[in-house]
Amino acid sequence: MRVSNIHQIFQLSFMPRLFPVNCYLVEEATELTLIDAALPYSDKGILQAAERIGKPITRIVLTHAHDDHVGALDKLKARLPKAKVYISARDAKLLHGDTSLEAEEPTAPIRGSVPKKVKTSPDFHLQEGDLIGSLLALSTPGHTPGSMSFFDPRSKTLIAGDAFQIRGGIAVSGTMKPWFPFPAMATWHKQSALSSAKRLAALQPTTLAVGHGGLLANPLPAMQQAIAEAKTAIERSVQYAARS
Repeated sequence: MRVSNIHQIFQLSFMPRLFPVNCYLVEEATELTLIDAALPYSDKGILQAAERIGKPITRIVLTHAHDDHVGALDKLKARLPKAKVYISARDAKLLHGDTSLEAEEPTAPIRGSVPKKVKTSPDFHLQEGDLIGSLLALSTPGHTPGSMSFFDPRSKTLIAGDAFQIRGGIAVSGTMKPWFPFPAMATWHKQSALSSAKRLAALQPTTLAVGHGGLLANPLPAMQQAIAEAKTAIERSVQYAARS
């Protein structure tokens, strides 16, 4: 596990050289918020990192319900029974293996590794605009229908889950990067992902923190480039479909 720190954010990266899977500890005055639960074996590293910081984890907040973001959830909840678990109401369904679409959603299949054996039930369902400690919750559907991102106004750090990737080249979720194609392969709806990416870029973050890849300082130009690439890719796909 590799630990990187900027401002009040600690990135914990598992398998950082091969297949980086990140989660985050966000420091408050007297406590920590954990963003995502990484892989099934990640509980020990997460708890050790919190111990080194010297503050308790009181909240476990999930960006979305894919296995590589909720892997250690049950183990962490068992070790931290008082910690409250947060996820969007929409992805709470995915957390327990329900991949059915809701009536108003685009008819695209939900992709990626959806959990099948998670026992933990969330304590709170996140909505747009909720405050979790210092973090502002943002609804950013696309990678999954209920994906959430989190903005820390103290440092203008954006924790975006898989709304963007950095590993293999920065990209909006759903845009294929040959060196690291997995977030694109696991994306539900590319057009929704593009709309969410535009909203996130409008925040003009000073640091971008994602599920796969290192911390990116001054990310706005790269985010805008990724948005332009995603837009072009979607337009080409639509044109190809129209000709077929």
